[in-house]
Amino acid sequence: RVAGTDASVLVIGESGTGKELVAQALHAGSARATSELHAVNCGAIPATLIEAELFGYEKGSFTGATRTHDGIAARASGGTLFLDEITEMPMEMQPPLLRFLDTQRYFRVGGTQELSTDVRFVAATNRSPVAAVRENRLREDLYYRIAVFPIELPPLRERGDDVVELAELFLERMNEVSDREKRYSRSS
Repeated sequence: RVAGTDASVLVIGESGTGKELVAQALHAGSARATSELHAVNCGAIPATLIEAELFGYEKGSFTGATRTHDGIAARASGGTLFLDEITEMPMEMQPPLLRFLDTQRYFRVGGTQELSTDVRFVAATNRSPVAAVRENRLREDLYYRIAVFPIELPPLRERGDDVVELAELFLERMNEVSDREKRYSRSS
């Protein structure tokens, strides 16, 4: 129901529940499907580099900036920006991200010209976002901006018969890749 809208979505679930697959499905079901989905793992980028990765940088803005570089915000224009592990983003980076979510406008690091883009936001976390707000790991106002439409994914242990269907699907894919005909047998 939310794929065809531009509403921001927050996907919540443990590691391995398929949060990125949900982001891909949201993108594929949207009017932005002809453009790309760009993913950023907010926990994997050092705090000192995340702003440059998201918004880009101007030539000479820091040591090693030998050319102007477009960030993911510019490269994702027309598509979807997937912010994975949003609760791992450093607190000092959250105000610029909040402004970007609100306006879709930003400055490159070292830049003076305000730039704009047109992206749909999908974020994900393996933590409770409410607990992250309470622990001062996530700004409350940022939480409400990204969780316009929250989707909670249950862990595999709570998925009942889905586990069997998923196992069969994975086995089918492995058989295609390896040109084999292994079968899944249900043991009691």
